[in-house]
Amino acid sequence: MPAGNKDLFEKRAEIIKAMANAARLMIVEELSRNEKTVGALTELVDLDISTVSRHLLILRHAGIVSCRKNGNKVLYRLRTPCVLKFFDCVEKVMNGDEELSDTCSSDSCGDCI
Repeated sequence: MPAGNKDLFEKRAEIIKAMANAARLMIVEELSRNEKTVGALTELVDLDISTVSRHLLILRHAGIVSCRKNGNKVLYRLRTPCVLKFFDCVEKVMNGDEELSDTCSSDSCGDCI
């Protein structure tokens, strides 16, 4: 495998790891609706401010969340709404939904999904 491909997979893994936490998933979903302060997110996930701040930092480093200052408040927003499509995919897997690819040419594909 060429080194460039490994770097790509490492970055993908970093982004997926950033979302691999129930509280962070709740934060991402909430930020898809509207900008929020750390305090508002703290109430949502029922964790202390330092823990929520740490979760937000992880999401920011992964490029999923961004923030802006508004007076003395810091507002967080979802920078990459496309991650919600990933949630849809996860829910299909959870529900056992099958969706075969149009490019699949094997008769046995349905057996391995």
